[in-house]
Amino acid sequence: MDQWRTSSFAQHVTGREAMVKSASAYADLQQCHSEGVHRRPSPVSSYVPPPDYLDEDEDLIKPKKLVNPVKASRSHQELHRELLSSCRRGGTSVETKPELQRVLESRKRDQLIRQRKQEEEARKKISPLEAELLKRHTKLLEMEKQQEDNLKAPEFIKVRENLRRTSFHSEEEKEV
Repeated sequence: MDQWRTSSFAQHVTGREAMVKSASAYADLQQCHSEGVHRRPSPVSSYVPPPDYLDEDEDLIKPKKLVNPVKASRSHQELHRELLSSCRRGGTSVETKPELQRVLESRKRDQLIRQRKQEEEARKKISPLEAELLKRHTKLLEMEKQQEDNLKAPEFIKVRENLRRTSFHSEEEKEV
Protein backbone atom coordinates (compact mmCIF):
# COMPACT_ATOMS: atom_id res chain seq x y z
CA MET A 1 0.00 0.00 0.00
CA ASP A 2 2.88 2.32 0.72
CA GLN A 3 4.24 1.63 -2.74
CA TRP A 4 0.96 2.70 -4.32
CA ARG A 5 1.01 5.99 -2.34
CA THR A 6 4.59 6.75 -3.32
CA SER A 7 3.97 5.94 -6.98
CA SER A 8 0.85 8.13 -7.10
CA PHE A 9 2.76 10.88 -5.35
CA ALA A 10 5.60 10.55 -7.89
CA GLN A 11 3.10 10.84 -10.72
CA HIS A 12 1.52 13.82 -9.02
CA VAL A 13 4.92 15.51 -8.58
CA THR A 14 5.88 14.88 -12.21
CA GLY A 15 2.52 16.26 -13.34
CA ARG A 16 3.11 19.32 -11.18
CA GLU A 17 6.60 19.80 -12.59
CA ALA A 18 5.15 19.71 -16.08
CA MET A 19 2.63 22.39 -15.11
CA VAL A 20 5.32 24.48 -13.50
CA LYS A 21 7.56 24.27 -16.57
CA SER A 22 4.75 25.42 -18.80
CA ALA A 23 3.82 28.43 -16.62
CA SER A 24 5.06 32.01 -16.99
CA ALA A 25 8.03 33.71 -15.33
CA TYR A 26 6.69 32.55 -12.00
CA ALA A 27 7.66 29.00 -13.04
CA ASP A 28 11.33 29.96 -13.12
CA LEU A 29 11.09 31.26 -9.58
CA GLN A 30 9.32 28.10 -8.43
CA GLN A 31 11.83 25.86 -10.18
CA CYS A 32 14.80 27.58 -8.56
CA HIS A 33 13.06 27.41 -5.23
CA SER A 34 12.26 23.71 -5.54
CA GLU A 35 15.84 22.87 -6.58
CA GLY A 36 17.29 24.69 -3.58
CA VAL A 37 15.17 22.92 -0.97
CA HIS A 38 14.84 19.13 -1.08
CA ARG A 39 11.49 18.53 0.50
CA ARG A 40 8.23 17.21 -0.72
CA PRO A 41 5.67 19.89 -1.51
CA SER A 42 2.31 19.47 0.14
CA PRO A 43 -0.52 18.33 -2.12
CA VAL A 44 -2.52 21.42 -1.19
CA SER A 45 0.16 23.74 -2.57
CA SER A 46 -0.27 22.21 -6.02
CA TYR A 47 -3.85 23.49 -6.15
CA VAL A 48 -2.91 27.10 -5.39
CA PRO A 49 -2.69 29.08 -8.63
CA PRO A 50 0.44 31.17 -9.18
CA PRO A 51 0.01 34.92 -8.68
CA ASP A 52 -0.47 37.00 -11.81
CA TYR A 53 2.00 39.70 -10.73
CA LEU A 54 5.68 40.04 -9.98
CA ASP A 55 7.23 41.70 -6.95
CA GLU A 56 9.69 43.62 -9.09
CA ASP A 57 7.08 45.20 -11.38
CA GLU A 58 7.51 48.99 -11.20
CA ASP A 59 4.18 49.76 -12.88
CA LEU A 60 2.22 48.54 -9.89
CA ILE A 61 1.26 50.91 -7.11
CA LYS A 62 2.73 49.61 -3.91
CA PRO A 63 0.46 49.70 -0.87
CA LYS A 64 1.38 52.07 1.92
CA LYS A 65 0.56 51.68 5.55
CA LEU A 66 -2.35 53.93 6.45
CA VAL A 67 -1.91 56.56 9.12
CA ASN A 68 -4.04 56.00 12.18
CA PRO A 69 -6.18 59.16 12.47
CA VAL A 70 -6.44 58.77 16.24
CA LYS A 71 -2.67 58.69 16.69
CA ALA A 72 -2.20 61.50 14.19
CA SER A 73 -4.55 63.87 16.01
CA ARG A 74 -3.01 66.69 18.02
CA SER A 75 -5.03 65.95 21.15
CA HIS A 76 -3.87 62.34 21.16
CA GLN A 77 -0.25 63.43 20.74
CA GLU A 78 -0.58 65.90 23.63
CA LEU A 79 -2.14 63.24 25.82
CA HIS A 80 0.63 60.82 24.94
CA ARG A 81 3.27 63.47 25.70
CA GLU A 82 1.61 64.19 29.05
CA LEU A 83 1.54 60.49 29.93
CA LEU A 84 5.21 60.11 29.05
CA SER A 85 6.23 63.08 31.16
CA SER A 86 4.18 61.86 34.13
CA CYS A 87 5.73 58.40 33.86
CA ARG A 88 9.21 59.95 33.87
CA ARG A 89 8.35 61.85 37.03
CA GLY A 90 7.22 58.60 38.62
CA GLY A 91 3.54 59.38 38.94
CA THR A 92 1.04 56.67 38.24
CA SER A 93 -1.91 58.90 37.40
CA VAL A 94 -1.81 61.93 35.14
CA GLU A 95 -4.05 64.18 37.19
CA THR A 96 -6.83 63.70 39.68
CA LYS A 97 -9.08 66.19 37.89
CA PRO A 98 -11.25 64.95 35.07
CA GLU A 99 -10.62 66.25 31.58
CA LEU A 100 -13.80 68.33 31.48
CA GLN A 101 -12.84 70.19 34.64
CA ARG A 102 -9.33 70.87 33.30
CA VAL A 103 -10.76 72.25 30.06
CA LEU A 104 -13.21 74.48 31.93
CA GLU A 105 -10.43 75.84 34.13
CA SER A 106 -8.22 76.57 31.14
CA ARG A 107 -11.09 78.38 29.40
CA LYS A 108 -11.78 80.47 32.51
CA ARG A 109 -8.09 81.32 32.75
CA ASP A 110 -7.98 82.35 29.08
CA GLN A 111 -11.13 84.43 29.50
CA LEU A 112 -9.67 86.26 32.53
CA ILE A 113 -6.47 87.00 30.62
CA ARG A 114 -8.45 88.38 27.66
CA GLN A 115 -10.60 90.50 29.98
CA ARG A 116 -7.53 91.98 31.71
CA LYS A 117 -5.95 92.80 28.36
CA GLN A 118 -9.11 94.58 27.25
CA GLU A 119 -9.20 96.59 30.48
CA GLU A 120 -5.56 97.61 30.04
CA GLU A 121 -6.19 98.64 26.44
CA ALA A 122 -9.21 100.68 27.55
CA ARG A 123 -7.04 102.47 30.11
CA LYS A 124 -4.32 103.12 27.56
CA LYS A 125 -6.69 104.53 24.96
CA ILE A 126 -6.95 108.26 25.61
CA SER A 127 -9.02 110.72 23.65
CA PRO A 128 -7.19 113.62 21.92
CA LEU A 129 -8.69 116.11 24.39
CA GLU A 130 -7.39 114.12 27.35
CA ALA A 131 -3.96 113.87 25.71
CA GLU A 132 -3.78 117.66 25.24
CA LEU A 133 -4.88 118.25 28.83
CA LEU A 134 -2.18 115.88 30.06
CA LYS A 135 0.47 117.74 28.02
CA ARG A 136 -0.57 121.09 29.46
CA HIS A 137 -0.66 119.68 32.96
CA THR A 138 2.87 118.26 32.65
CA LYS A 139 4.15 121.57 31.25
CA LEU A 140 2.61 123.45 34.18
CA LEU A 141 4.18 121.04 36.64
CA GLU A 142 7.59 121.45 35.02
CA MET A 143 7.31 125.25 35.11
CA GLU A 144 6.32 125.21 38.78
CA LYS A 145 9.23 122.90 39.57
CA GLN A 146 11.67 125.25 37.80
CA GLN A 147 10.32 128.24 39.70
CA GLU A 148 10.68 126.40 43.01
CA ASP A 149 14.24 125.41 42.09
CA ASN A 150 15.04 129.01 41.23
CA LEU A 151 13.65 130.23 44.54
CA LYS A 152 15.53 127.61 46.55
CA ALA A 153 18.82 128.13 44.72
CA PRO A 154 21.54 130.07 46.58
CA GLU A 155 22.35 133.67 45.67
CA PHE A 156 25.70 132.97 43.97
CA ILE A 157 24.07 130.55 41.47
CA LYS A 158 21.52 133.19 40.49
CA VAL A 159 24.25 135.78 39.98
CA ARG A 160 26.30 133.34 37.94
CA GLU A 161 23.31 132.61 35.66
CA ASN A 162 22.75 136.33 35.19
CA LEU A 163 26.41 136.76 34.27
CA ARG A 164 26.17 133.98 31.71
CA ARG A 165 23.13 135.60 30.13
CA THR A 166 24.83 138.96 29.92
CA SER A 167 27.97 137.40 28.50
CA PHE A 168 25.96 135.78 25.73
CA HIS A 169 24.30 139.07 24.92
CA SER A 170 27.60 140.88 24.81
CA GLU A 171 29.10 138.31 22.41
CA GLU A 172 26.08 138.64 20.15
CA GLU A 173 26.40 142.43 20.22
CA LYS A 174 30.09 142.16 19.28
CA GLU A 175 29.25 140.04 16.26
CA VAL A 176 26.66 142.51 15.03
